[in-house]
Amino acid sequence: MKLAYADVKSYDGDPKFSSIPVAELLSQRFAQKRAALIDPSKANCTVAPGALSGSDTTYLSVVDRDGNIISFIQSNSDAFGSQVTVKGMGFVLQNRGAMFRLDPKAPNALEGRKRPFHTIIPAFMEHGDQHIGFGIMGGLNQPLAHAQFVSNVVDYHMNIQAAMEEPRFTVNAKLGCNIVIESRIPASSLTTLTQSGHILEVRKQYTTAMGAGSGCTS
Repeated sequence: MKLAYADVKSYDGDPKFSSIPVAELLSQRFAQKRAALIDPSKANCTVAPGALSGSDTTYLSVVDRDGNIISFIQSNSDAFGSQVTVKGMGFVLQNRGAMFRLDPKAPNALEGRKRPFHTIIPAFMEHGDQHIGFGIMGGLNQPLAHAQFVSNVVDYHMNIQAAMEEPRFTVNAKLGCNIVIESRIPASSLTTLTQSGHILEVRKQYTTAMGAGSGCTS
């Protein structure tokens, strides 16, 4: 009930004046995330509202019979992107133009006719006659996930499927020595990393924190 009241206080309101995330608040996925915070042996005295899903990114790569590859990524950022749907087309325009900073001294400061920082990275790689279109979603996770995918293909000679399924690690919002890493990494490796001074946040296997992805070759 503490968790439920925290969510009500933060997200409930008059739907005529606010966009209320009813479907997500009532979803099984959200309930499971909140239930996982309950510890029967210890009182929770600091209860924060649950984090709603903020953005959705979709990636696809396609190769035609002539070997031409398209590497395509679309990300709405925030809930429902710009909230503007293209008439007759059924998709919502993204709002990555909102990712400027308001600090005038920052390199990504808001300014007219300026392109904002973003993490949209549809990718290609090639070696000789082999060409691969690929992409992995997940905000700031993308460049790190891409580097691991490329290394799996180039250094460890994996095929696309194996390279994409290989367990990954990614950046933590705290930066520094903090690392988010999959539980599929061998325990011995996790121990070695911890002994080296890394602060690990071990997530379940195939966690969405590592981003999902796909690729194709010609």
